[in-house]
Amino acid sequence: MKKRQLLLEQSVLFISVVKWFFLATCTGVIVGVSTAFFIKTLNYATSFASQYKYYFLILPFALFLSGLLIKYLCPEAKGHGTEKVIDAIHRYSGKMNPLTVPVKLIATVITIAAGGSAGKEGPAAQIGAGLSYIFASIFRFNKKDRRKLIICGISAGFASVFGTPIAGAIFGVEVLSVGSIFYDVIFPSFVAGIMSHQVSSALGVEYFYHTIDFVPQFSEFFFIKVLGGAVFFGLCSLLLIEALKISESLSRKIHIWEPFKGLIGGSVLVALALLTSTRYLGLGLETIESALQGGRILPFDFAMKILFTSVTLAFCGSGGMVTPIFFVGVTAGSVVGMFLGYDPSMFAAIGMVSLLAGAANTPISASIMAIEFFGPELAPYAAVSCIVSYVMTGHRSVYPSQVLATTKSPSIFIEKGLVMEDMSSIKFRPRPHSITDVLFRAVRRLKEIKKAFLDK
Repeated sequence: MKKRQLLLEQSVLFISVVKWFFLATCTGVIVGVSTAFFIKTLNYATSFASQYKYYFLILPFALFLSGLLIKYLCPEAKGHGTEKVIDAIHRYSGKMNPLTVPVKLIATVITIAAGGSAGKEGPAAQIGAGLSYIFASIFRFNKKDRRKLIICGISAGFASVFGTPIAGAIFGVEVLSVGSIFYDVIFPSFVAGIMSHQVSSALGVEYFYHTIDFVPQFSEFFFIKVLGGAVFFGLCSLLLIEALKISESLSRKIHIWEPFKGLIGGSVLVALALLTSTRYLGLGLETIESALQGGRILPFDFAMKILFTSVTLAFCGSGGMVTPIFFVGVTAGSVVGMFLGYDPSMFAAIGMVSLLAGAANTPISASIMAIEFFGPELAPYAAVSCIVSYVMTGHRSVYPSQVLATTKSPSIFIEKGLVMEDMSSIKFRPRPHSITDVLFRAVRRLKEIKKAFLDK
């Protein structure tokens, strides 16, 4: 009987492996092709627009057109892409509007080519997830399998955009919840990520890799400096998240026809570009590469990119968040490196992945990305920095639909299962009898003694 049960179990598991290898491969191929088409279209559009010195003057009309397409064709295409996919997985069992695919592609190309500050991973993930949903609908998959395929679409989109198949696979299963990984989707996510990357590479998509060769020999003093930088990166992540919230809140308070908000946002971006610099427009890949090669970075570059991105996404712009996160990370890291007296490019690399870990609550995939992008020498420092940044960001995220699976500190009591966008209404309190609770009680007691003394 036991042998029969063992044989049955192994047969079911083998069939499951074969099934998901096939489905994930199909998903990877589909997403790889779509990502290659999206990136080539985006590259062509940005190259054409950048021929003209003042190309960004069309930003108000571009964001107006983006807002018009999104409002009347597919409201789900609004914002930065990945967020909407996470929401669809948690709330609607992976159901998505098929129109998301063409509308997101067109709106993102229009936004970024005109100079809007946004990224390309969110649209790729949303397009990939949308195509995965169409694939699942054609073959009438059940809710559970459809949900798995959508997650594979996120992983494949991320992997094929940045050329990081392992980090992309982990990102897809890590970004859905804070403090938890969807282990039942790891195998198909890996297959989809690897296949998507291979397909997009074969179709001519080029990726940027920069090995960091100069890493100081380990010392306690250097390690402490890395931790100090990690705290700063966590605070930068917090600043980015709060800036996005403030700009979204401001946009909602303006009660006009939605596409007109694009005219307002585009005009603000044009004014900012004329007053400061055009380096904060678009993807900002030149600045990212320059920082990773030790180029000159201004101390306020990271803050300006946060401002440009917040305005773009809150006022009818369409695009992802990870590329702006990379920009903020490398510029903030370069400043930290110069301040501490170390190679700026090394801290720029650490800052790049640390901002992703903090802002997206994905420390594991960000740590793996450090190895895929920059080589193994930097990995121990980058991993520690990613974890500290993740903790320092607190219970916030650039993806408000993330579900809280566990708190970031055992001393903080928060009900599990809450959505991140509801955290602003939650009053945090220390867990009873924890060290934090004791310290809080001591501080309150000191205040009471001081008040009683002054009253006398």
